[in-house]
Amino acid sequence: MTLLIFYQLGDYNKIHDIYLINNMQMTSVDNLRNGLIDKILSIKNVAFLEALDQLISSTDPESDTVVLTTEQKAMLELSEKDIRDGRLISQEAMEKRNLEWLDAM
Repeated sequence: MTLLIFYQLGDYNKIHDIYLINNMQMTSVDNLRNGLIDKILSIKNVAFLEALDQLISSTDPESDTVVLTTEQKAMLELSEKDIRDGRLISQEAMEKRNLEWLDAM
């Protein structure tokens, strides 16, 4: 499950609304890996493959740790407070608002 949080900022950088999207479908790790393998198998450029090998070798596949900035932590704390206080809207309401906003552009 993926959770995306969208903030609509108003005057004085106060948060007016929080939008939550749950259960976004994402490609499974296996499907993504297999797709990458298929693409890699079609590459003929040796220099590109060597660079790709270096990139892959330099990353730690076991490390899923994400270091958040102070600002990101503050935004997450505000979102948790909004959730506790019930300041949420439905997926459908959020989509309707987004379409209205896009139409106004």
